[in-house]
Amino acid sequence: MDTRLDRPDPDALLRQTSTEGENRARGRLKIFLGAAPGVGKTFQMLTTAHQLQRDGADVLVGIVETHGRSETAALVEGLEVQPRRAIRYRGQTVYEMDLDAILARAPGIVVVDELAHTNAPGSRHPKRWMDVEELLAACIDVLTTVNIQHLESLNDIIASITRIRVRETVPDRVIERADEVELIDLTPNDLLQRMRDGKIYAEHTAGRAMLHYFSPGNLTALRELALRQTAQQVDAQLVDHMKANAIAGPWAAGERIMVCLTLQDGDASLLRYGKRLADRLHAPWSVLHVETSRDLTDTARARMASQMHLAQSLGAETVTIPGQDVALDAVAYARAQNVTQIVAAHPAGRGWSGRVRQWLGRATTERLIQCSQGFPVHVVPRSSTEEVAAERPRDAGSARIGPYVASSLIVMGALGVALLLRRGFEVSNVSLAFLTAILGVAVAYGLWPSLWASLLGMLCFNFFFLPPLYTLTIAAPDNVVALFFFFATALIASNLGARVRNQAVVARHRADITQSLYHFSRTITGIIRLDDLLWSVSHQIATMLECDVVMLLPEHGKLTVKASYNAGKLIGAEDLAAAAWAWKHNRVAGRGSDNLPGVRWLFTPLRTGRGPVAVIGLDTEKDGAILDAEQQRLLDALAEQTASALERILLASELDQARLDAETDKLRGALLTSISHDLRTPLASILGAASSLDSYGDTLDEAARKDLLTTIRDEAERLNRFVANLLDMTRLEAGALHPRTEPVDIVEIIASALTRAARLLVAHQIDMVVEPDLPMLRLDDVLLEQALFNILDNAGKYTPPHTNVTIVASATADQLVVRVLDEGDGFSGSDPEQVFAKFTRFTSADRSRAGTGLGLAITRGFVEAMGGTITARNRRDRPGAEFVMSFPLSMKDAV
Repeated sequence: MDTRLDRPDPDALLRQTSTEGENRARGRLKIFLGAAPGVGKTFQMLTTAHQLQRDGADVLVGIVETHGRSETAALVEGLEVQPRRAIRYRGQTVYEMDLDAILARAPGIVVVDELAHTNAPGSRHPKRWMDVEELLAACIDVLTTVNIQHLESLNDIIASITRIRVRETVPDRVIERADEVELIDLTPNDLLQRMRDGKIYAEHTAGRAMLHYFSPGNLTALRELALRQTAQQVDAQLVDHMKANAIAGPWAAGERIMVCLTLQDGDASLLRYGKRLADRLHAPWSVLHVETSRDLTDTARARMASQMHLAQSLGAETVTIPGQDVALDAVAYARAQNVTQIVAAHPAGRGWSGRVRQWLGRATTERLIQCSQGFPVHVVPRSSTEEVAAERPRDAGSARIGPYVASSLIVMGALGVALLLRRGFEVSNVSLAFLTAILGVAVAYGLWPSLWASLLGMLCFNFFFLPPLYTLTIAAPDNVVALFFFFATALIASNLGARVRNQAVVARHRADITQSLYHFSRTITGIIRLDDLLWSVSHQIATMLECDVVMLLPEHGKLTVKASYNAGKLIGAEDLAAAAWAWKHNRVAGRGSDNLPGVRWLFTPLRTGRGPVAVIGLDTEKDGAILDAEQQRLLDALAEQTASALERILLASELDQARLDAETDKLRGALLTSISHDLRTPLASILGAASSLDSYGDTLDEAARKDLLTTIRDEAERLNRFVANLLDMTRLEAGALHPRTEPVDIVEIIASALTRAARLLVAHQIDMVVEPDLPMLRLDDVLLEQALFNILDNAGKYTPPHTNVTIVASATADQLVVRVLDEGDGFSGSDPEQVFAKFTRFTSADRSRAGTGLGLAITRGFVEAMGGTITARNRRDRPGAEFVMSFPLSMKDAV
């Protein structure tokens, strides 16, 4: 007998063999499963049909519902469509799929839309999925569509989600027996946008649908159901395949387990049971602790830290939430996280104190069961050793006598006030002094001191105010009733006061943490230097966690301490080795952790999407673990914010470097282009003309020699302009340009620039329009002339010959404006301001103009260095470009 554990599963082999036999005797069914109407099931089905037809398959459209969608109707074209069968029903003609005609036609593949459709009376089958089964039985392959809300087993779930009961359903076995299920999915935002665009329903119907069925919450829930259903079917097929072929591996499941811990019932056996249950169901599991005010003591924190550490070591996700009612908060969290099973512990009980703890714990467990409608609750018994341990006192010094002494003094003070008030008020009014004292004790010291104050106050009220006085005997029956209600009122008031105090303590504690995190977040958001960030993080963590902190970052392949706070002792070699291990493996290491626990420091890596970016080291003088559960959560929050800020600074540095590299490459390429073309061209002309003069100077006439000399001069000036532009741009980039201002006449500057540009504008008509009495401004005449010359040079290059170039100088109320207008093609791009970018050159008349592309960039730099502005735009009156330079008239005040 073969007893090997890795042999194939006989049941899986049998199912696989049966399925293969059925497939040979019936057609193949492919279902396009949609999460909601409008996601594109029919579109994808018809697209697949076209592909199969191109591959040579015999495809017939049995029935397709286009619902007036033009895209769907267009896809039907090109496919053979079977005419529908007309059926008379209640005086109307209804058209349904002609099943008999399709069977007679016997195509290889038939397309059937809306699998859950209910056929009109008079059809062979009441449901369309029954028609599909008959087609499959005739060995005809079927492509069909269905939405997740039509699945029979999910009908109640979807009705509870959408508040709409779907009447047309399909049995689960139809989906389960499908050969292929293709999920057609669309995000809720995209689906809603399709709805708004009218691609699903008409406009008047779409608005109503978006308010009800097509709400984002409903679509998200339907999407998850569709994903789960598809995943379960694929998973079941995979499991059968793995079993049939003896393949080992993890198998997915849909269960989610939550273990509920409290200070009364949290123990190791509960966590281990949750682990075993999760493993048995192949389900993820989490451990929840609802933190109340009684959990804020050091002893409670240490115990919960130990339990959470054990849960994490068992592979659970640990969660702590603040609350007052453990049962209600636990059930609310379970519903929010879609938990399917809850695990809680039976409380320990032995002796009178154990019975009290058992009663308290049972109340929590029983209320958890009562509140958890729809959740199976596993109640786990304790072992005998854990019950004994549970009976031991948790903290020998926890029963402090100070609050009780203070409560007694407060009640004595209330007694003194009551004795003074007895002379003028009735006894019932005097009792309010004791109730006020009890409320004060409850708010100041909590529940048990307030209960002691209630008892002491009742005895004082009986002894001093109820006859016979100064005895604990009660003579009148009505005084018994008064004393009873006084004590009941005191108990209720103390309980309410203690609850308010507990809520205030928890809220204050949470508010302090939230305020610290908010302040820390705002602080690091505005930091741009790495050293400042590291120091701020070290200070914040040391202050909030009360420990020594070091920050380690990689440098030259090794972790190096970059910042520290209150770290007077040096980090040893063993500690650095633990930090390096945490960095390399991206896991916590050191004291109190599961990795290298023998070292003194605790090292936590700062993680980002790109991996660890730094390591935080913590140390403290106290023995044991450095952090409890709450401090660990706080450190995690601080570490996440720190990691994000570090990544931001590092990315900004990398971005600056990448931008610098890109600019360098661009500058290098532009310079190479200029040197190889724009600088070599005038040099070639100069060399050619000079060589001609040298070789043939004696044979050339005067006109030819003058022409060659003119060429040498013009090309030399052109070369000089190119070199000057490069030098000017270098000065601007280096910040070495310092204008030397003096009063200048703008008319003289314009005339000087026109004189320099006369050779460049020899084929153009120059018009100059200058207002009289323009003020003199304090500017740099050399820079201003060069800026004007560059604009005129640009006009000479990019405007056709025999066109006008106009210079207009005028003054407004607060500015001196110089405009240069040409009659060229203007700016064809959407943003004329791009002409001021470095190395920008344009084409004109199908050819590129000579130049380095720096002239206008230099012009802007010169103008802005003098305190002015320059803009470029297309002319409004005719084709052409217009450059506008503006200088504030405030500059003339210094003249």
